Parts: sequence; C-alpha cells; structure tokens
Amino acid sequence: MARILLAEDDEIMRETLFDRLAKSGWQVDSARDGREAIKLVEQNFYNLVLSDIRMPGLDGTTLLGKILRLSPGTDVILMTAYGSVESAVTCLKKGAADYILKPFDMDDLTIRIMRLLDMQAMRARCSSLEEQFGGRAPIIGSSWPMQSLLAMIDQVAASDTTVLITGESGTGKELVAAAIHYGSQRSSGPYIRINCAAIPENLMESELFGHEKGAFTGADARKIGKFEAASGGTILLDEIGEMPLPLQAKLLRVLQEREIERVGGNRTIKVDVRIICSTAKNLAEEARRGSFREDLFYRLQVIPILVPPLRERKEDIPELCRYFLEEFSKGRSVPLQISEQTLRALKAYDYPGNVRELKNILERISVLAAEPVIEPWHLPPDCGGSVHEEAESSSLNLAAAVAATEKAFILKALRLTGGRRAKAAELLGISRKNLWEKLKLHNVSPQ
Repeated sequence: MARILLAEDDEIMRETLFDRLAKSGWQVDSARDGREAIKLVEQNFYNLVLSDIRMPGLDGTTLLGKILRLSPGTDVILMTAYGSVESAVTCLKKGAADYILKPFDMDDLTIRIMRLLDMQAMRARCSSLEEQFGGRAPIIGSSWPMQSLLAMIDQVAASDTTVLITGESGTGKELVAAAIHYGSQRSSGPYIRINCAAIPENLMESELFGHEKGAFTGADARKIGKFEAASGGTILLDEIGEMPLPLQAKLLRVLQEREIERVGGNRTIKVDVRIICSTAKNLAEEARRGSFREDLFYRLQVIPILVPPLRERKEDIPELCRYFLEEFSKGRSVPLQISEQTLRALKAYDYPGNVRELKNILERISVLAAEPVIEPWHLPPDCGGSVHEEAESSSLNLAAAVAATEKAFILKALRLTGGRRAKAAELLGISRKNLWEKLKLHNVSPQ
C-alpha cells in the first residue's frame, strides 16, 4: 500500500484531502506545516508528499528541497492558490513531480497521484529487470531429473513459501529462482537479486536494509534497501552461505517477522516480499561447523530444491548444445552445427563446471573454429580424452585417425597465419602445392 504525507496549514482543506485520499485506499499521514512534515519524513518513508506552497515557518518549496535530499525516491506535488506559469516552471525545475492550482477537482488530483505511483512501480520494475537481465533464459532439458525439477518449480511457484535452492556451481540455480518468481502471483512485482559473495561485509547491511541520512560517513541521504525495493515481489539471496553471521541473525528476523530496520534507523518497516535463497555450499555441514546459523538453516529450507549436476542428466546435452549454438550463430552467415562424434565426446565428459562449462566450451569453439561444423578436434583436450580412448578401443582405423589429425593440424596452421596459405605451408613444412592438395582432400576452404 502506497504511503502519502499531506502537508497543509488550512485545517478544513487538510481534513477534506485526508478523507478523500484515505478513501482511495492509500495510507495517509498529515502535517500542519512544513516543520512537522519534515519530522515525519525523517521518521518514515513516503511514496508521495502533497504539500501546500504557502505555509508558516517552512514553505512548500523549501520543504521540497529538504525532501529531495532526505528521501530521493519520494515524489512531491505542490499545491497553491496563488499560482502562475512562472511559479509552476520554477517548482518543476526544483524537482517537484507535479504542480496543481487551488481550487482543483479531487478526481483530477487522484488521477495525478495514481499516475505518479504507477511510474514509481514501473521504475522499480525496470530496475529489477536490469538486475536480472538474462536471468529468464529457459530451463533446457527433457531428462527425468529435469522433468522432476520443472514439476517441483510449478508446485512451489503457486505458494508464497521460502525456498532454498542448492546445487553445484553452474547448474542453473538462478534460472530456477527466476522461474519460481515468474510463475507465481508475484510475477508482476519486482524481482531483485543479491549476490551475497560479491558485496563487501561492511556494505551488505545497508544494501539489504537501506540506511538513514547520516547513518555513516557518506550517507548523505536516505537509501531504500533491496528488501524494500522488492516489496510486492521476490528477492533472491544468491550464495547465502557467504552471508556474515551478524547479518544472518537479522535475516532470521525478516523471515519470522517480515520487517526490517534501516541502518541508523530506530523504527521497524513492514515488508511484503518472498525470499528465495541459493547456495553451492552444504549448509547443514556449515551449520555443524558453526559458520552458518542452525536456526536460520532450518528456517530457510522450508522447501529445499536440489538442481541436478549435468553429469547426472547427460541425455540433455544434445538439447543444450542446440540451444547454445543457435545463440552463438547469431551474426554468422552459416549456422553452427555439431557432429555426432563430437556429441559423443561431449556426453562422455563429466563437467565439473556443469552447464556453464558446456556453454563456455561451445562459445570458445564458435569463436575459434574456422568451419561451421564442430568436430572432436575442436574440443579442449580434457573434454575429449575419454572419447578418444573409447574410439581407440572400438575402431582401430589408422587411415581415418591420420586424416583427422592431419586436418586438425592444417586448420590450426591456417588459424595461426590468418588464412595465408603460403605461411601455413611453411609452418607445416610442406609445399604450397601439397597444402592445396590436402585442402581439397579434406574439403577445407579457408576464409
């Protein structure tokens, strides 16, 4: 629910506006003058302040400047019965969100307020989309482990319960979290991601919960934290196992009470947010060692979801390869393809880096390979070794092995020389005519 502060010295006008705004469904506080309004702004966060310009003690334009310094996320509408085009332009230049002349139609004022609140919601939405850009890539896989995972996501998304996503690095935990959010009733709200391992410990509390002006050196204005920014939506605490112990106690309070307190603040703020956590660590083991709070661990894993490693769903590798190669083929004249022998090599590898490692392998090959079909010799040595052994035991065709090795060396020489055949022939220790014949034999057309 949006919170509005009304600053008006005329008692009848103040009560009339208060009643109308409250009937529209907003939470409204009122102040009799600018000084009282400033005290309320220092204590609370308001989405919008509706203020008269002419007030005793502290006028509306001075109040505007103080609000913009104290709470940059708050919009201000100024009202006056003594307006002119010049004064309206001046107020808007100073940072007012809108300017309205008394007497005014209440429906017009309501529409203006709704428009500003909608713009705030849109800015929050855009901010969350920027933070998670790329995080809505599809979850690829038709294997039984992935079908089970997708079914679990559908079930979990329908609830509003805290979720703990575990799995090895590179398995796609962030994609699972995004799928839960966008499949939930909160999908139209913000989706905020925080990497607990990437934020310095001394800044993390401010990042999560925000801070008040003057809370520490450099805190020149109030800052809204990620939990407040995610209100009405979902927050993902990625790498939750890296969160410092003192902050774990504060997170436990958020989970239990659904309220936060800004750094340097002295009042609690209710937040309506779904919490999803992810980690590559074994939190049960971390709790036994004392590096993670046991009570927080049990509070987090209301619904645990384990994302399977790629080595346990290798039947998904061809589907993943097709998806990634389609992505890497954008901008190329000829789409990238992958041979069956290469697929066998990729399926034989165990991928300690999981899906992220497979994607990196294919991206590297897409940049370096001269031809559009990815062959086994394009793969990194550690990726294709087990397949070469399998091939040796199942087929001892010396001519084919020699031809494949020869082609690989020719392609490497051409890459090193930028496609210059004379230099490549010199590097290989053969004549230009011999190189030309071998290029024709292996059906290679250097660019």
